[in-house]
Amino acid sequence: MHCSPLLARLSALSIDYPAAVILGTAQDAGYPSAGCQRDCCRRARLDPALARHPASLAIIDAEGGRWLVDCTPHFPQQLAMLDELLPVDAEAPGLRGIFLTHAHIGHYTGLMQLGREVLGTAGLPVYCMPGLRRFLLDNGPWNQLVRIGNIELRELKAGRAVGLPGMLSVEPLPVPHRAEYSETVAFILSGVSHRLLYLPDIDSWEGLDPSIDRLLSEVDIALLDGTFFSGEELPGRNMGEIPHPTVEHSMRRFSGLPELIREKIHFFHLNHTNPLLNAQSPELARLYKLGYRLARQGAVLPLQ
Repeated sequence: MHCSPLLARLSALSIDYPAAVILGTAQDAGYPSAGCQRDCCRRARLDPALARHPASLAIIDAEGGRWLVDCTPHFPQQLAMLDELLPVDAEAPGLRGIFLTHAHIGHYTGLMQLGREVLGTAGLPVYCMPGLRRFLLDNGPWNQLVRIGNIELRELKAGRAVGLPGMLSVEPLPVPHRAEYSETVAFILSGVSHRLLYLPDIDSWEGLDPSIDRLLSEVDIALLDGTFFSGEELPGRNMGEIPHPTVEHSMRRFSGLPELIREKIHFFHLNHTNPLLNAQSPELARLYKLGYRLARQGAVLPLQ
């Protein structure tokens, strides 16, 4: 059987494929955050190795094709990181499509890189829910990408999976989250024997259908919203305007689950104020002690 150059390299790296690659673990603004002069971001400016991109995931299908889940403002750096981790050449399939969760700035604004000023893609499929599709069609510069054929919007339906090469599928799951411009979904990525939940944004664990407990029992890895560790991180800000279940709340919420279930949970989408970004913090030590994990930028996750 013919093996693409990318798949040959994946095999050489002892990586099972299909696979997913975590391209970012920070909240929409990335880490460090613009304008922040606090110690949290000063530390990352002094040591660029600590910097993190906004939450995003790459899927490498069975043919070596690439798919993105969310297209962030750091799209150029994340594409370069993927090229460095898994080099490709002219014979390997390139970017085949993008799946979007919602219309907050860290999840779709990287689409600007697909226009005539940069990549100039031709008919690249962009999968999104009906509300987000309307938003992109009704507003520039996004509608120009459609009008001149850089992207082709393909409408998702809740609970209806999109098939990818190699018996992969991507299924949108509606989640409760601020809907200023569009609805919000998580994605369940399924291979033959592995399932992954990608859920960067949610207002509350309640109201999910199926429940978060059931989802955790049915997947192998769950990338979950960990935006804030506690409600004390943004003094002077009304946290009710940006609701997220804090990591403290989530750890309490999931404390009764078996250890094998808790170990599936990898928190990500971390705000720049989140102490989990500090490898020496007692909060991170506590998280590990309780059996949870922190998503790692650049990690390769099995989807076969």
